[in-house]
Amino acid sequence: MSQQKTIAEPVTLDGRGLFSGKPVTLSLIPAEADTGIVFIRTDLAEPVRIPARISALAERSRRTALRNGTATVETIEHCMAAIFALEIDNLQIEIDAEELPNLDGSCQIYTDAITRAGIVEQNKIREPLVITEPVLTREGDARLYALPDRKDQLNIIYDLDYQDTVIGRQLYQFQVTPERFTTEISPARTFLPENEALQFKARGIGAHLSPKDILVIGPDGPVGNKLRFEDECVRHKIADLLGDLMLLGRAIRGRIVAYRSGHNCNHQMVKKLVNLAQRQQSNHTLGLEAILDIRKIQKILPHRYPFLLVDRVIEFDGNRRAVGIKNVTMNEQFFQGHFPGTPIMPGVLIVEALAQMSGLLFAQRLEHTGQLAVLLSMDKVKMRRAVVPGDQLILEVEAVRVKSRTGDCRCRALVGDQVAAEAQIRFMLVDADPA
Repeated sequence: MSQQKTIAEPVTLDGRGLFSGKPVTLSLIPAEADTGIVFIRTDLAEPVRIPARISALAERSRRTALRNGTATVETIEHCMAAIFALEIDNLQIEIDAEELPNLDGSCQIYTDAITRAGIVEQNKIREPLVITEPVLTREGDARLYALPDRKDQLNIIYDLDYQDTVIGRQLYQFQVTPERFTTEISPARTFLPENEALQFKARGIGAHLSPKDILVIGPDGPVGNKLRFEDECVRHKIADLLGDLMLLGRAIRGRIVAYRSGHNCNHQMVKKLVNLAQRQQSNHTLGLEAILDIRKIQKILPHRYPFLLVDRVIEFDGNRRAVGIKNVTMNEQFFQGHFPGTPIMPGVLIVEALAQMSGLLFAQRLEHTGQLAVLLSMDKVKMRRAVVPGDQLILEVEAVRVKSRTGDCRCRALVGDQVAAEAQIRFMLVDADPA
């Protein structure tokens, strides 16, 4: 078990976008535990937050981009690769243009910035996805496999096949550690065969680029440049793969085997890994014996149909933390009007489920004191993901502070490994018998 991490202090860097050529300033800013990686477009009239998750993917050719409404962030893979390999879990990335800085086409600018800022541990546990079954994606002759392997590390084997060019065939095996990434993968640069580079320039793409910005491979080798490694091309492909895997939003343990895989194939793999994580979470929660079943819950909470929103409690950690389950089905009464044809669980009811779960946690503490927990206020309420029929809500609540007359809970609702909602809820502790 290891702790989540963020950077110790903010750090800023400048450059130009690889495709757009626009100048851009980017700031890496520490973030609280369980925040994840979030991009923030600060150049817009109202700053727009774009979570670095596969659910926000924008379709692009030859790069990875994210979207929230009309706001996008482009060419994020080099930054995300450094974040993944240096084991950063939580970070805000402020950017004043749509495309991230490129510099020399490698991950080095981001690796150096994170190292310069320093890395600190946080008070939450990392929960990596352990690959427990083979997963395969294909695109043309490209293939990408995720396979069970050692549970304490991620190993990558990449087979790059450019046999019809001077690049040839390159094979590289890499155990992902911050130290090895910094020396073996981070300096490897974006590359293009010369004929493709000329086609791009003819279409007005990358006209600003020079040999310092991108590695162009001609019939006789690099054009106006030198290789940093004999197998620099396959090493950069591993960097791109790591950046795309970061869209899972968590560390990975297992083995990844790639043959000619590019961004599209990588993205499809991440989507399948999200499904694997959701199945693992469902199997885990369904296999746990209920500490409180619905009959016991009804003896504690006064709520009844259709407003009882906790089906069972599966974990109590003393008086500090509790985990419960709400199974969401199409038979829920609120789906009749919210919304016909597009059923989505109202966010206010997700928060209500968290409040009920908090009441069950406080009940463990207050059952011998003659007090009840009555909802007083809600703060920092955020809706992160739509909840639809068939989802299983995992309700996690943690007591932050309990005084003689008030109690505070930190709460979040998850579907699989994705946060659907979070809130800080305050309760007033009142006498159960006013007399």
